[in-house]
Amino acid sequence: MCPAGHFVRSHRSESHAPPHAYDAALLIPRLALGFLLVGHGTQKLFRWFGGGGLEGTGQFFTMVGYPSGKTMALVAGLSETLGGLGLALGLLTPLAGAAVLGTMLNAMSVNSGGGFFMMDKDGGMELDILVAATATGLALAGPGRIAADRFLPVLRAHRLGYGVAAVVLGAAAGGASSCSSSSQAALQKFCRQLVEHRGLIQGAAVVRSRRVSRQTKVRW
Repeated sequence: MCPAGHFVRSHRSESHAPPHAYDAALLIPRLALGFLLVGHGTQKLFRWFGGGGLEGTGQFFTMVGYPSGKTMALVAGLSETLGGLGLALGLLTPLAGAAVLGTMLNAMSVNSGGGFFMMDKDGGMELDILVAATATGLALAGPGRIAADRFLPVLRAHRLGYGVAAVVLGAAAGGASSCSSSSQAALQKFCRQLVEHRGLIQGAAVVRSRRVSRQTKVRW
């Protein structure tokens, strides 16, 4: 019995990584993704690292169809900065991941017209999907034990339900703002086409009136 029991224990120890290995594996993407997002967020908020700040980013968001570009720039900047810090520190990890997911859904909506891969003509949404998937995975799996959440009573023992609820919330918020942007962009496109069509009609009327005037003069 002893050799068999020893074999079972040995087999289990070889097939399952020790807890600290999972913690370290979760820490690496948390730090990498978190601090990259902080960089992007501070570009939007404070013009750090060559960013456009609220003014420049707001103009961009207005151009791509958001009703209030500057407000969206503030929301996106805060989501990336606070969400990135939350992931890096392992602080309120489900909410941090959800904030990043919502922002990336909007980024996908904006970049979808440029193709899928980054090497496509206008960049594509490949990187947005990767960031969104990683943030969602961290929200669902939790930050591991090397995290500030270990000191919070509610989040000390991470539950899948926390992550699911946060992901649903982030997806709903991100989807709603993305739809608002798409609707506004469609309305702006329709208005431009209407103005262009009206201009063509007016131009045709002017040309026609000139032709009639010339014919009248010749007859006179």
